Amino acid sequence: SFLIYRSANAMAVSKYVTTIVHSGAACNVKDDNISERIYTIKEGDTLVLQCIVKGHPRPQVRWTKTAGSASDKFQETSIYNETLRIEGIQRVQGGRYYCKADNGVGVAAIKSIRVDVQYLDTPVLTVHQTISDVRGSYYQEKTVFLRCTVHSNPPARFIWKRGNTLIEQSKDNGVDIYEPLYTQGETKVLKLKNLRPKDFADYTCQVSVRNVCNIEDKSFTFRLTNATTPPMIRLSVNDTVVVDPGQDVLLTCEVTSGFPPPTVTWSRYPGPLPLSAQVRGTTLILRAVTPADAGFYNCSAVNNVGNPARKNANLVVRSNNLTFQITPDSNKDSETIQMGRDLKLSCHVDATPQDKVNYTWYKNGAPVFNSDSLILLRSDPDMAPGTSSLEIVDMKFRDLATYSCVANFPGSRVPELRVDVNISQSSVSPPMLSVPPGGQVVSVREGGNAELVCLVVDGKPRPPVLWSRLEKDLLMPSGATMVETPDGRLRLKNVSRDMMGLYRCQTAPYNGLNIKRREAQVQLNVQYPPILDPVFQDMRSRNYQMVTLTCTVLRSNPPRLTDIRWFRNGDLIRMPMPDLKETPELKFKLEPNNNGSYECRVSNNAGTSTCTFNVSAKPYNAEFYFDTPNPVRILKGNNYSYNLQWTQRDPEATDQIIGYWFNVRKGLFSKQIDLKGKEPEKGVLMSYTISDLRIPLSYEVRLVPITTYSTGDYISRIIQYSEHHVCGFEDERICGFSQDRSDVFDWTRQNHLTQNPKRSANTGPETDRSGTKEGYYMYIEASRPRVPGDRARLLSPLYNVTSVRGPKGSGRVPYCVSFYYHMKGKHIGTLNVLLRVRSIASVDSVVWTKSGDQGRDWKKAFFDISPSGPFQIVFEGIRGPSFEGDIAIDDVFITIGKCKQENTVASAGKTGKIF
Repeated sequence: SFLIYRSANAMAVSKYVTTIVHSGAACNVKDDNISERIYTIKEGDTLVLQCIVKGHPRPQVRWTKTAGSASDKFQETSIYNETLRIEGIQRVQGGRYYCKADNGVGVAAIKSIRVDVQYLDTPVLTVHQTISDVRGSYYQEKTVFLRCTVHSNPPARFIWKRGNTLIEQSKDNGVDIYEPLYTQGETKVLKLKNLRPKDFADYTCQVSVRNVCNIEDKSFTFRLTNATTPPMIRLSVNDTVVVDPGQDVLLTCEVTSGFPPPTVTWSRYPGPLPLSAQVRGTTLILRAVTPADAGFYNCSAVNNVGNPARKNANLVVRSNNLTFQITPDSNKDSETIQMGRDLKLSCHVDATPQDKVNYTWYKNGAPVFNSDSLILLRSDPDMAPGTSSLEIVDMKFRDLATYSCVANFPGSRVPELRVDVNISQSSVSPPMLSVPPGGQVVSVREGGNAELVCLVVDGKPRPPVLWSRLEKDLLMPSGATMVETPDGRLRLKNVSRDMMGLYRCQTAPYNGLNIKRREAQVQLNVQYPPILDPVFQDMRSRNYQMVTLTCTVLRSNPPRLTDIRWFRNGDLIRMPMPDLKETPELKFKLEPNNNGSYECRVSNNAGTSTCTFNVSAKPYNAEFYFDTPNPVRILKGNNYSYNLQWTQRDPEATDQIIGYWFNVRKGLFSKQIDLKGKEPEKGVLMSYTISDLRIPLSYEVRLVPITTYSTGDYISRIIQYSEHHVCGFEDERICGFSQDRSDVFDWTRQNHLTQNPKRSANTGPETDRSGTKEGYYMYIEASRPRVPGDRARLLSPLYNVTSVRGPKGSGRVPYCVSFYYHMKGKHIGTLNVLLRVRSIASVDSVVWTKSGDQGRDWKKAFFDISPSGPFQIVFEGIRGPSFEGDIAIDDVFITIGKCKQENTVASAGKTGKIF
């Protein structure tokens, strides 16, 4: 027989996040004083969190995170998945994680869990002397400090040993153990007062986090002798090393003292060592250096005594680029050379170091010496450092000549540099900057190449042109703030829309007249096809109703549209040309013969873009209910039935759904389910009982909604047979069970492998009911911060008793509840089982209870109930007087019918546990 019905008490609005559960390498899960879950994990292990949600349609789960021990981002985008997995978690990834569940019905549900990443680094032990004891042998007398520092979470415990003997301050007047101020518990100091002969020994600093997360203790040992000294070093070179490009450089860091023998390391600032660098012992070798290899090279020697010894050398690699400037009489604001006025010629080499450059000036090939009319400046204070100038005072006709500036580098293989400047009234004239006609605006399609042009005309000598963005905050496409072009042509490749805007071109103040810059502007206009919204939209509507398709133009360059066309299934829809200034719209009446794909193609001079609409009167898909409790029922013979439940997505959006086409694959049967005029309601469950299924086969079920004019797409589900509907809590979803949000703390899912090794051995089970290490069970943790009387409640899924009838002559349906419990420990409190019946107000009643120590074995309990309406079973654990009071449950069995004395749960084992 077939039965279809609605279950009004299973509305989608009863959606909530039940809990965040974990699997993987959890060390501990506990509650803090605001009832937030705290998940403790060892650094480097795998974090797995799962957000268990209820509600229908199935909610979308999104994970986000707030900052933990560092202000790091969880990641750029949120995780949209019920399971969050982080391989090799690091300490900076600790913090509060949130899962948010939303299915569009009611208010989104949010649950959080705090992840505490625990770690213990190897301690660092350093030895220091008193400030006054800096003469003679290092440790002859006075005081020595052994400083031990470690990074850990939680704070570490420190133990000091001399040899293998524990150092206790109370038993040795010659030592003092203390924590320096402002170290936040990360440092302990062992002070050896007035060093004695027995104080020359091996000292060990041992740190421990008391085996939290199975983190083993770590230690560092230092041998203190009368030869112990801090490191001292010297470099084989002076503070500054100047070399030519292409030379090899050897820097040796010689250790002159220090015991134990120091370890020598090399580093560079800024940036890391060059890739070509080689370290051989204490020597750093740089092959064929380039200007990019310049910088400060640092040598450090460390032996954990005193402070590290450090030396550095500044490596300067010569580079050169000669420029010149011609400055007319600046006192007269002149821009041309004139007789009777002053004139200055400047010569500058971009070289390092500047003080190694020699400048020589020549007039018509003869060396220039200082005179009343010619003044040489080795370093011009009005110019950039390292600039040499030649000033011509009160210019006469005899001063019109060719002047040469020669720069050379004594002792270097770099060749000398020379520039010739012809000074005459015809050879020096101020520049003019001009943008060619039509070049003020350069238009280019996105992805193409562009050339911006600013030409220097009538200028002698002709300076280069500098390009920059007019808006100060914008960089050039190359990433630089300014680009030099010798010919005034700025060439841009693969132009994108973010390059669009105003560009400034200006004459450079060098290689020409040093006068007020000439400037011009060029507009780069990047053309791209229209940007439309929506790119794709699935539109559903009832037949014979008006449908409006709107294609919004968000941006377009050029903004003027050239064409708008609508297509249906690839064929042009003939219609009057729409107004190109209006938002493109298409209105029509939806009929069975005009369902399909509609496209709006919008064009400008740069190209065409498309809005696509899938317009249909087809109903949306049905959605299977994902946590139906107890769906399988055993029938007579070798048959079973399956209670299939689903909801219909947006049933009002399309024509009335009159039924469903139902198909059980493997050739069993197909059938149309008639709703008999009752349209599905949003969020309300519908059920269908599939009979005549053969034990132990599984089947693929397909479901398709049907309207008068069309059918929707099918959805499928695999249904499986299980002999016993036992919840052994093997699934991370814990069979649809949930934590009661009104209790004080939660039940915890655990197996033998995830138990805390430091837990009390006198309470709680060693394994689950089956005796396997991998099998899971649920338990309450009685340790701190729990106090006597704290309650934890675990809720079963909701059972809908309206779907079946009771025995003949009875209005109520009997159910059998069976489970195993474990209550070992001298502080065991109480385990209650309550029946929660849902009606106008939920009513809880105790149907089973047990208190006190019940022995070391799992024990079985079963009883009958006859609820008057939809119900849940509540397992309530109450904490006893102290910490040896863990209570556990396993293999929960709830099914229709009275319990049999030989309940089949006992033989169910751990196979086929579903709910």
